[in-house]
Amino acid sequence: MENTIVQLSKYVITFLMICFTVQSFAALKERDEDERHYILMRQIIMIILMNFICFFVMFLQEGEVSTIQMFLLTMAYILGVQILYRLIYRKASMILVNNMCMLLSISMIILTRLSVSKAMSQYKILAASTLLCFIIPVIVRKGKKNLTWIYAVLGIAMLSVVMVLGFTSGGAKLSIEIHGITFQLSEIAKITLVFFMAGMLREDNSFGNVVKATVIAAVHVLILVASTDLGTAFVFFMAYVVVIYVATRKARYPLLGLAGMSAACVVAYFLFSHVRNRVALWQDPIGNWDISSQLAQGLFGMCSGGWFGTGLFEGRPDIIPVATKDFIFCAICEEMGIIFGICLILLCMSTFLLIINISMKMSKRF
Repeated sequence: MENTIVQLSKYVITFLMICFTVQSFAALKERDEDERHYILMRQIIMIILMNFICFFVMFLQEGEVSTIQMFLLTMAYILGVQILYRLIYRKASMILVNNMCMLLSISMIILTRLSVSKAMSQYKILAASTLLCFIIPVIVRKGKKNLTWIYAVLGIAMLSVVMVLGFTSGGAKLSIEIHGITFQLSEIAKITLVFFMAGMLREDNSFGNVVKATVIAAVHVLILVASTDLGTAFVFFMAYVVVIYVATRKARYPLLGLAGMSAACVVAYFLFSHVRNRVALWQDPIGNWDISSQLAQGLFGMCSGGWFGTGLFEGRPDIIPVATKDFIFCAICEEMGIIFGICLILLCMSTFLLIINISMKMSKRF
């Protein structure tokens, strides 16, 4: 009986995910307020059903009280966020909030399946981060006035701390650990760098100001290169190029930047062995098993569940390397299916388009 419920559940959650994703894209073009309201309500019902079915199946399989606890905490978070956004930020895009709730629900489901303790740790970070999200608009309003250089100092300081005190993972210094919780400070520094550049260029995009912004951005990137965190350095650089172009509308800046980045990539290939390994793995992950079996194992895990997955607790995502972090998408696809994974990617694309749509409506230059 349990196996029948598990097998049926995987088709139901796939159907819910497809419907939710379709509704997210439908909301992008929908102008009628009543219809948008109906889309919102349908999505909230789908999120609740998704959580109930997945946590019920996991409890059925394991019988752990902690599974019920995580379900109740996840539901409290979703309902709390829905209520608070409606009370505090009535003009917020609730379709975007729904996307966030669904993505976070999926993360809490798969983390609970893999490790309840890690799911609980992540939940604490999630709760703290959400509280921060509610005060970010206040920070942005202040940031337009007098915090420009504070953002620069904060970003450089955070990256420097990781460079000096961080631990090495995969050939790069990525994060620091405090009381058992890992902090990847570069994620915060991405935001402070963009805020700094927006503050610098919002009123004056002259060559002199572009040079100042470039020097500060270069310091960020060089610290990351010194930490051999080249992937994050690339993201910082691309953020810099995009903001410079948006502020100046001069094509020569991104063209020069891309030319410089291309040259830097070639230099990095010859300087760093782990970069050469990653290129080789990108070219042939199966044939280069001797370099690193992680990528090949992740691909095998991702495909082993087929279109609809094995069902929760019917697969072996626990043997996928770094399943709770870098390879969590493979774990999701193994037990929830390739179709579910495709919808997850589309949902991220929908979220991105919603954010772009909101940003295009902003009248303030910052």
